[in-house]
Amino acid sequence: MKKIKVVELFAGVGGFRLGLEKATKEYETIWSSQWEPGSKAQHASAIYKHVFGSANHSCEDIQEVIEKDFKQIPDHHLLVGGFPCQDYSVARTLNQAKGIYGKKGVLWWSIFNILNKKGKKAPSFLMLENVDRLLKSPSGQRGRDFAVMLASLADLGYAVEWRVVNAAEYGFPQRRRRVFIMGYKKGSKIFNLIKKEKEIENWIYKNGVIAKAFPVKKDEVKLPPFKIEGDLKKVSDKFSSNKPKKSPFENTGVMLDRKFYTVKTIPEYEGSFKILNDIVIHDESLIPIPKEFFIKDEDLEKWKTLKGGKKEPRKSKDGFEYLYSEGPMAFPDSLKKPSRTIVTGEGGSSPSRFKHVIKTKSGKLRRLMPVELEKLNMFPPNHTKFMDKDKITPDVKRAFIMGNALVVGVIAKLGKALRDAM
Repeated sequence: MKKIKVVELFAGVGGFRLGLEKATKEYETIWSSQWEPGSKAQHASAIYKHVFGSANHSCEDIQEVIEKDFKQIPDHHLLVGGFPCQDYSVARTLNQAKGIYGKKGVLWWSIFNILNKKGKKAPSFLMLENVDRLLKSPSGQRGRDFAVMLASLADLGYAVEWRVVNAAEYGFPQRRRRVFIMGYKKGSKIFNLIKKEKEIENWIYKNGVIAKAFPVKKDEVKLPPFKIEGDLKKVSDKFSSNKPKKSPFENTGVMLDRKFYTVKTIPEYEGSFKILNDIVIHDESLIPIPKEFFIKDEDLEKWKTLKGGKKEPRKSKDGFEYLYSEGPMAFPDSLKKPSRTIVTGEGGSSPSRFKHVIKTKSGKLRRLMPVELEKLNMFPPNHTKFMDKDKITPDVKRAFIMGNALVVGVIAKLGKALRDAM
């Protein structure tokens, strides 16, 4: 195919799009959707339109689009998206008319519904991203949510592989752990390659798309298959219903025809590494640092307290008393390591346990600026600065958006490996 047509869901400010375009110009995003539930001001969508243009971009509830204007979602080859991690349990309508559906607002089912409604014209490939706790949620039924996803994709005719990738372990400047889920539709070349593997370990360690993008150390262990049984309602009700302490899903795996193989893998990377010092702006003559990013003297003790370790008695909602403890965090953050994970609460001047604080060459302490957060996620400098040519995005919102974003370089590697395997 000359062009690989892409639909980007839960697009944020276009991290998937940037990564795929960095991998090869053969990827072409033909439709995108970004809508922040419960928010009147749609900052991310406005930034997306400012950067990429408003053509073929939707700022509407994706489920509303699916139900009322599905035709606006064009046929495509690759569906991508970083969907929120929620409760993916399923239920049945009272009259059974709609069969299985997700709880209202659970966005995984929007992906499912698009694939289901597209039918024979569903995309051949999927590239999805989520927080790594997806593999072990919910706490009462470890792994159930991911089992529901795998079973529903298998029923739609997809083979799936997944891997938890810590970006810093492959040379990127941020310690950001996310699970990446690749899907291959029955009839595609990649689906057939997985099916032909005599030893599924070969796909996980050597031949798989994710293995090509992110090599791991070879292990001689033979992987037993596990089968996800029953319709989706049964999977939702019964999977891990014995309440195991540990999820059956390890950080790496592959699924075909509802049989899944999973193993814990260890990264194997021999390239260069980037650290926080490579990202931080040291020369204030190039980019002046606004005074609000420096830590106020009167707030310093509060910062130290929040960053420090603590043990304190707490009581749960049901009256259970316990001792809550948390260890100390580096203060200021080390410039000699990749940064910690950017969180959505990174913005604003108020003291916080989780915001990054660095020590400047002059000895002053300051928070990271939005342009530095963008660089940690490998976005172009000031990618989020404008919502249109005359409207600047608030710094707090820019930080929030980067806390929700992904590391663009990870997508670029996956995109190249996927294109090579097609």
